[in-house]
Amino acid sequence: MPNPTHFTKLENMYLSGKINQEIYKSVAIVVNEKSATITMQVDERYFHAGNSLHGSVYFKMLDDAAYFAVNSVVTDSFVYTTSFNIQILRPVKSGKITANGELKFASKNLFIADAILYDEKNREVARGSGNFMKSGIMLGEEIGYK
Repeated sequence: MPNPTHFTKLENMYLSGKINQEIYKSVAIVVNEKSATITMQVDERYFHAGNSLHGSVYFKMLDDAAYFAVNSVVTDSFVYTTSFNIQILRPVKSGKITANGELKFASKNLFIADAILYDEKNREVARGSGNFMKSGIMLGEEIGYK
């Protein structure tokens, strides 16, 4: 059953993360049941020497969207990414990028989620799939879950 309060707390947790406060300041997130969408404005600070978005940004967007799709159904603990594979399909040089994550499989402690990254023309620019598991860290205000 959808839990809007849980989703809002997850969004707050994401936005309170130091990496998002200090590096990826133009990021936004929406968490729903078994899915998450993350958007970010492309910034030249994230470019490699070839003048397009560095692969680490593709990875972060895909992993984060998949991660929060998983944590949308885990209401008691923080989850960990145990493996994540990406395919970069095209370079991005400007505009807004959007990652859509979706939970594909859930068991007691193993979760699989996929994510697709789109540019502002709605072209698929990357995709990823990962495995996730519950951690011993409880969801609470001390980790920004509020």
